[in-house]
Amino acid sequence: MEKPLAKPAQLSHLLKVCSNQEAGDPNGMGLRIARATYFRCQERPGTFIKESLKQNIQNKSMIMNKQPILTKKSFTCILFILALYHTAIAQDRNSSVSEATGQQLDYSKFIHTVAKNNLGYAAEKFNLSIAEANIISARVFPDPEFSMGIFDNSERTKQLGRGYNAGIAWTLELGAKRKARINLAKDEAEVTRLLLADYFRNLRADATLAFLTAKQQALLVKINQNSYQQLRQLATSDSIRYKLGSIPEIDFRQSKLEAANMHNTLLATEASWKSALVNLSLLMADNSLTTTGVPPDAFDHLDRAYRLDELVRVAQNDRSDLKVALQNKQLSQRLLQLAQANRAIDLGLSFGVTYNGEARNETAPTPQFTAINAGISIPLKFSNFKTGDLKAAKFKIDQDEVAYQDVLLRIQIEVTQAFLTYQAAQKQVQLFDSAMLSEAKAILEGKVYSYKRGETSLLEVLNAQRTYNDTQLSYYEARYNYAVALVELQRTAGIWDIQEI
Repeated sequence: MEKPLAKPAQLSHLLKVCSNQEAGDPNGMGLRIARATYFRCQERPGTFIKESLKQNIQNKSMIMNKQPILTKKSFTCILFILALYHTAIAQDRNSSVSEATGQQLDYSKFIHTVAKNNLGYAAEKFNLSIAEANIISARVFPDPEFSMGIFDNSERTKQLGRGYNAGIAWTLELGAKRKARINLAKDEAEVTRLLLADYFRNLRADATLAFLTAKQQALLVKINQNSYQQLRQLATSDSIRYKLGSIPEIDFRQSKLEAANMHNTLLATEASWKSALVNLSLLMADNSLTTTGVPPDAFDHLDRAYRLDELVRVAQNDRSDLKVALQNKQLSQRLLQLAQANRAIDLGLSFGVTYNGEARNETAPTPQFTAINAGISIPLKFSNFKTGDLKAAKFKIDQDEVAYQDVLLRIQIEVTQAFLTYQAAQKQVQLFDSAMLSEAKAILEGKVYSYKRGETSLLEVLNAQRTYNDTQLSYYEARYNYAVALVELQRTAGIWDIQEI
């Protein structure tokens, strides 16, 4: 079932205009055709265009034969009604395209899903579990050794008997080696935890930037879609006007070419938009975003009042990568302590039992007996004369100290750069006013209206269209850059208060 015309009030207004022009149409033919056009648009919008176009060609033929049927103003009224019909159909298609984007994904739901389902973040969490398991491993004592053996003292030939022995040995670690290993494992686990926090800090910022890119692409699709519909309506109107002989063929071809070029631009923009949505699905580990869109609205909630010195101070205290560098310094100390502990000797403790059977040899008969033995072994640590392990541990301490200072300086530079970029983006946004968009749109609509009345050229309409597009693109590009600058500033400062964007 065909939908009724979207804007009947505008058609009714045109009927009044045609009525006011009845003085220029003494036969009243223009008014009658305008009324018929109005009601036929309402009753049969789908088949009316072909019929009206055929009738208009016939009217043109009658005019060529100098049979005055309609005045120029009456044709203009009919042409406006046809143009409004195309506008209504185009708006209906535009709304259908918007509805086809599916369920809208807001930022809070998106970032929550990323934190919950992102596969890269889930894999990084296993590093923390591994580090915690290493703490348990560091608590383990050296395993004891159990030995057992049998012996035969030439029982068959000399009858000296048989026997067996059994013993257990254990290494007693000295120098607090076990404690040093535990402390090292704990510090490594803390470094892993801080690395995980730093990974999420970057993941959250990268995911937000990806969401902003998807929103920006959705805005571009909306802008190019509206421009394409406008140019397509203009081309349709020009095709009718060309068949009526109101405009030359070159204008008709030009408007048709502009509509085709804008259609190509729209297709490329839609491809970029869908690619951005696929990138969001990767971050969310969810493939349902092929039919899900993000709201194509302007970027809001961006204004903040920051002080550079305060941001630098917060970043140098709270940023997770700085905490990692600080923890690495402590980890280097633990490595030195372990190297020193490993240079201490370890005692070997042993305990054993030996059973010797009866010797029935006539020369030296011996009764059976059981011997118990215990012992201790002390290694000779000649390796301690080589101090390469201690030197390597001390060099690691010096290296981590320099790395810590480098991170401090880098944080200060990054925060300063991000702050300056944010300020510049803020000033650019302040130069734009939403009234500029309304003014550019009003100018375009005025040019289109004048063109349809034959009061301006097609070139002026196209220039107005490009100006309107450029104004929209510049406005939303400035707000997009403003949002990106905010995300980067909060990333570098180690803060996060973005709930909506």
